[in-house]
Amino acid sequence: MQDNRILEVIFHTLDSLVSGGDREHRKNVFKSITNVCAHHLEGLLLSAKTCRRCPLASALARGLVTAPQGQQETSRVSRRSKLYEGKAKILYEGPEPGTLIQYFKDDATAFNNQKKATLSGKGVLNNHISEHIFKGLTTVGVTNHFIRRLSMREQLIKSVEIIPLEVIVRNVAAGTLSKRLGLEEGTDLPRPLVEYCYKSDELGDPLIAEDHILTFGWANEYELDDILSTALRVNDFLSGLFCGIGIRLVDFKLEFGRLYEGDEYMTILADEISPDSCRLWDMETGEKLDKDRFRRDLGGEMEAYSEVARRLGILPSADVQELSEHRKKR
Repeated sequence: MQDNRILEVIFHTLDSLVSGGDREHRKNVFKSITNVCAHHLEGLLLSAKTCRRCPLASALARGLVTAPQGQQETSRVSRRSKLYEGKAKILYEGPEPGTLIQYFKDDATAFNNQKKATLSGKGVLNNHISEHIFKGLTTVGVTNHFIRRLSMREQLIKSVEIIPLEVIVRNVAAGTLSKRLGLEEGTDLPRPLVEYCYKSDELGDPLIAEDHILTFGWANEYELDDILSTALRVNDFLSGLFCGIGIRLVDFKLEFGRLYEGDEYMTILADEISPDSCRLWDMETGEKLDKDRFRRDLGGEMEAYSEVARRLGILPSADVQELSEHRKKR
């Protein structure tokens, strides 16, 4: 069963559940929200098994009792100073020097904020997907800002000075690349293509060359070398990760920041990696499993994001709703 209203209530209440109360309290509050899985709730909390009648709700409920290390240290973000609010995330001061809390919103935007909507639960899924990917990157030696997940919507991250660049890695022609060069969407590129955009909402994030970056001092040659090599390493990792679950990595966007330690600093990966920042196509059907479903009015955004999470093992054995009803619009 996948009732959108029930899921909306669940998603908007999970944050309060994970941040306060003991196990019995969380169970009782969760029961009061919905009785969809009431007959399985006790067993769910004890055995962490998913309920196939309401897979998304049960998988998230499982998260209430399998919180990551350090979750008990989380404070309500409302009690912390807001430092920055972007289109999809909010940054708050962190509990320790040199840290921030990154909060994932449900807001969806496209075309430089000209198209807007709220997708209930998107922030929860993006938080978990980004956590999963950043942890994987850490294991292969890609330094990044992720420290740990704090709650359903929050991550503890290292405070960095963001370099005003969007780094786009393309494996397949799609989106603006197809429009600019007249390439048929879906055409494999002979090698990964790395592009740079100047990060500016007012200017529409214009495409720029390396000479622009060096001339205007947005990054130096050493930083650019690090950014390029890291972007290609991330591409290798993500391509293998998604290929292994039947997803074609078309392209993705990265951001980088300077992590200072005294007078010295290093350039590290920052921001997020999720269906908001990647183009992901099902290898068999070509189904879009990313933000293009919102950009192009295809519908089924949450089903697509949930499917990515399911394949990554974030929603184990979840019976995610099929996208077939939206496929005719693709």
